[in-house]
Amino acid sequence: MVRCWWLAGLLVACAAAEPPLRWEPRCRQQLRHLQDGARIAARLPPRLEGRWVSTGCEVRPGPEFLTRSYLFYANRLFKAYQFYYWDPSCRDPSYTLVIKGKLRLRQASWITRGATEADYHLHKVGIVFHSQKAMREVASWINQTSGQGCGGFLPPGRAWAPGALYELLSAKTERDCTAALGFAMHELSLVRVEKHYQPLLQPGQSGSQLVEELYLGDIHTDWVERLHYRPTGYQRPLQSAVHHVHPCPACGIIYRADEHHPPILPAGAQLPMQLSGSWVSTHCEVRPAVLFLTRYFIFHGNNHTWEGYYYHYSDPLCKQPTFTIYASGHYSQGIPSSKVRGGTELAFKVTQARVTPMDQVTVMMLNSSEPGSCGLASSWSAGVEQDITATNGCLALGIKLPHTEYELFKTEQDTRDRSLLYIGERPTDGSSPDSPDKRPTSYQAPLVQCAGASEEFSNYVSLKYLGRKDANGKEALKPLPVAFLLFIALLFSRWD
Repeated sequence: MVRCWWLAGLLVACAAAEPPLRWEPRCRQQLRHLQDGARIAARLPPRLEGRWVSTGCEVRPGPEFLTRSYLFYANRLFKAYQFYYWDPSCRDPSYTLVIKGKLRLRQASWITRGATEADYHLHKVGIVFHSQKAMREVASWINQTSGQGCGGFLPPGRAWAPGALYELLSAKTERDCTAALGFAMHELSLVRVEKHYQPLLQPGQSGSQLVEELYLGDIHTDWVERLHYRPTGYQRPLQSAVHHVHPCPACGIIYRADEHHPPILPAGAQLPMQLSGSWVSTHCEVRPAVLFLTRYFIFHGNNHTWEGYYYHYSDPLCKQPTFTIYASGHYSQGIPSSKVRGGTELAFKVTQARVTPMDQVTVMMLNSSEPGSCGLASSWSAGVEQDITATNGCLALGIKLPHTEYELFKTEQDTRDRSLLYIGERPTDGSSPDSPDKRPTSYQAPLVQCAGASEEFSNYVSLKYLGRKDANGKEALKPLPVAFLLFIALLFSRWD
């Protein structure tokens, strides 16, 4: 017993001395991995030659459910397949678009750091229907909404011809009947290729394998705007058909598909919506209007409260922090979405927020903001957190308190049996989904669950100090609290 009390005293002394104890739960490890750039390489200009495929069923605003297979040739020509479906599992094909054209890479983007701007020219776009229902529906859209030369695209009552290719666009005849489908290939105007190495997951294997990802421009969340929108962010990346993540059941299926044999993806298990626990970004995320960030959320299912950390950066590898936002509030009971199959609708109320500027540019911006609009006037300094609840948010950062957001959530399990959380895509125009009619119909990049409900407290403590430096300029965590150290000592006394 004396030895145990001696240990307790030693722990208390250590706590008083406040050494930089290293304590890294899984959530913090994931964020450090992202901050380190995850050993990502991005070549400028990128090399596009080869085939790139979706790794799963994608959801675009609308909603639209699709998979993609793009082939780029060395002579700048490309051939792209877009396979559309009736369902969010991509098992019931509707129609396929066959797109041919030419792509010319230009200079590095002045707007979106790390991206390359490109010009494209479409030669042909054809459509193959996979059912009479799809043919009838698409023909109705084109006949009603298209301009001159498209009104009689398909005569009413025409029978479906399996495998027949109908021309929607031709550069030679200057015919273009694609607008009724909300079709545009503006995604090709912004390009980025990333390379990283994935550790081998098979038992008994060591080392890593190359993974290449192709990021193309984002699709505007407003159907009308998407026809002429020039992207500043990205959509879900395609992966190289040769160098992709493993395992990837969808990759081979999509690679072997064509307009006559659309990919039918394996059925996935429907997971119930279980938010409780902690969720973190899987990579550095890019949003329209040039926002680079990582996210970390904690959901407390017992009382329906939530906490969120938004780490903003000025670079596409999330290495140069600009500011951090902490927000909290509560959320409603979820109900199945009537508009987006497989999704769950929730309402989130944000009641509190704090901001930490991390660079001098942000400090200057906040200190020059109108008094009473963002915390205490002229009191901001780098690395120091300030509560903005009393000023009803921060006008300079576009934060309004309190406010409610109408959200769309979905949970899935990936091929590595990790739980993924998809949160609704933010409006492209930078506004907030603050009314039911602005509720998202597509999703952002997924978050991965890094801790269960019982582990929330430890992750909350450690992440408050993400980015703090010790005396040597190295990142350090806040020492464990005295009460926690005493608790450990008492456990030792029980074992004695």
